[in-house]
Amino acid sequence: MKKLKMYEYKNCSTCKKALKFLINRNINFDAIDITQQPPSRKELEKMLVAYKGNIKKLFNTSGQSYREKKIAEKIDTMNEGDLLKLLEKDGKLIKRPFLIGDTTCLVGFKLDEWSDIL
Repeated sequence: MKKLKMYEYKNCSTCKKALKFLINRNINFDAIDITQQPPSRKELEKMLVAYKGNIKKLFNTSGQSYREKKIAEKIDTMNEGDLLKLLEKDGKLIKRPFLIGDTTCLVGFKLDEWSDIL
């Protein structure tokens, strides 16, 4: 299995819980600052497939960037390509942690879900 990539934000308490989860289970991963290096378009598209095309699942709806850019008002009328461009450019718009690997695609941290998949 190739190493997982975990896009995270160091001040995010949910990311800290996810990091602890991975470390406690000796799961090999690379931690990447999502604000400095957001996931690639290819990774975003792969995650979108994993969440059955529900692009709203990829957005950090409680984040400052989401509110400032008024995404909630636009998300239903914007096309998928434009929404993916927004996510590519601003890692703070992306729900985190964002864990991706060959066969793993998870956004957010839910202990039950992560335990089942990992």
